[in-house]
Parts: sequence; structure tokens; C-alpha cells
Amino acid sequence: MKLARTLALCAGGCAILLGSARASAHGFLGGRFFPPTIATDDPFAVDELALPTISWLRNPADGVSPAFNEIDAGFEFDKEIFPFFALGISDTYIFQHPDRGPDTRGWDNLAFTAKYEFFHNVDHEVILSAGMAADLGRSGNRSVASPDSDLTPTFYFGKGFGDLPDSLWTLQPFAVTGTLAQQFQISGTDSNALQWGFAVEYSIPYLQQHVRDVGIPAPLSEMTPVVEFAMQTGENRDQRGLTTGTVNPGVLWDSAYMQIGVEANVPISSRSGTHVGVTVQAWIFIDDIFPSVFGHPIFGDRP
Repeated sequence: MKLARTLALCAGGCAILLGSARASAHGFLGGRFFPPTIATDDPFAVDELALPTISWLRNPADGVSPAFNEIDAGFEFDKEIFPFFALGISDTYIFQHPDRGPDTRGWDNLAFTAKYEFFHNVDHEVILSAGMAADLGRSGNRSVASPDSDLTPTFYFGKGFGDLPDSLWTLQPFAVTGTLAQQFQISGTDSNALQWGFAVEYSIPYLQQHVRDVGIPAPLSEMTPVVEFAMQTGENRDQRGLTTGTVNPGVLWDSAYMQIGVEANVPISSRSGTHVGVTVQAWIFIDDIFPSVFGHPIFGDRP
């Protein structure tokens, strides 16, 4: 476990040191900025750093274990290796406080991602990507992390509506991003699952800068209200046909160098949870802070 974590961190450090000197902006397609979202991944294969992502949730008793409060604190780092192709690593430290008994804490399993942007249409603000996510079983603390490993091929999409006619200018700031993924268990007894989700965004910065300046003052003019839907449908064993997930309304605030987002986590059913949680996340725009190191592939240049 310690060796896997050390190798992963070393790989991230090497990616930083090997950077070249030409930069390209994160999350932009023409004049449209797609902000990083919290519950569902965005389609961009770029340099990104989420630090930290902090969640609180209340887990109900299940007949075996008592109810408990859980606080998660995680990070994600992604580095563009080749043009439009990025690798990522993420992990989460979990703290659980049960109503009865001792606290439990430790690192979850390491997660790795690969993502490739294969289609762009600037005029219609469309981006499509494909990738793979992998959870490394037994790389985390056994008291909180699953022993199972899995692979998840993933399709990503993003669509802005700036191409709508000017008569519908109030709708032009809308954008949708989302994922469709198939999770396969490599080891363990958990169910395979279809993971699907999307985010509906209304970009006030896009409204002010590219549609019509309606005089919204700061900091509201720097915000993007968002509603995310993060779902999972089990495919076999005792989870067959069972859909669980959350609806996550919130807001994202962007400055020149970082983004701060906050969302409520509302379970869609009692099988998904019985209490509303909350997630707060900070994205550091490392390509703008360190443009000589980040914001470009290690090998080659974006056209």
C-alpha cells in the first residue's frame, strides 16, 4: 500500500518537472469556459488540481453497524501528457464517527484516470472525450477502503448553448456536461454498475461577457449556479436494477486563479441515504499560477 502510494506521488512529481513552456487555457472551448464540477467529471484532459474536496454526510444504521457521521477530505491531480491526453491520480482521507464505538479513519484506495479529448466543435461548443478510471484495491486503509479493484471505461461530453439564436439570449449561458461509464469489478464481490450523471450549469460570466451585460455586480457576476445528478445502477448480484445516487444543487465561484464550489448532496431514495450532505471543493488553476510548468502537454503542443 505504501509503495503504491509513493510511486504514484513520484509519478506526479516527474510530470511536473518534465513540463515544457507553451501554455493553453484550461476548460475553454472558444469563448465558453466549462468550470470543473464536483459530483461528475468534466470532459477536459488538462492540468488540474482539486485541493481539497471536503464532504460531510450522515450514514444511517444498517442493522449491523450503528449510524455514523463521515467527513472525507480528498485531492485530485491531473497532468496533460500528450496533446488532449491526460493522466490523473486522486485519493480521499476518510474519518468516520459512529454513534457507538471507536472512530475509524484512514486513506481510501488510490484512483487513477486516463482521458483523451477526441472531438471539438468550437462553433457549437461541443466537446467529447473518452477515458478509463481504475481503483486499486487494498491500496488504502483496510478499516475504510474496499479490498476490491475495478476498471471503469468512461465517455465524457460537454455542450454549451451559445449557438442558440439571439432571440433566446437568456438561454445561451446554459451548458451541460456529463459522463456515462461502465464499472467492472476486477476482484471482489461487489456488483458491476452503470454509472451515469450530468451537470446543468448557468454561467453568469458567460452571460455578462459574451451575451449581454445586464449589470450583475461582483461576486455574483463570477458565479455559475449548477445542479448535478450523480447516479449508479447495479447490474448483477444483489444490486441488479437498483439505482442509487444524489442530486446536487450548488454554486461555483471563479477567480483568475481558483474556483470554490459548494453543493448539497440530496439522496434520491432511502437506499441512497437518509440525510442531506454537503461538499465544498477548491480547484487551483495551476496553469494560470505556474504557466511555465503547467497548462501544456509534456510531449508535443496543442494545435
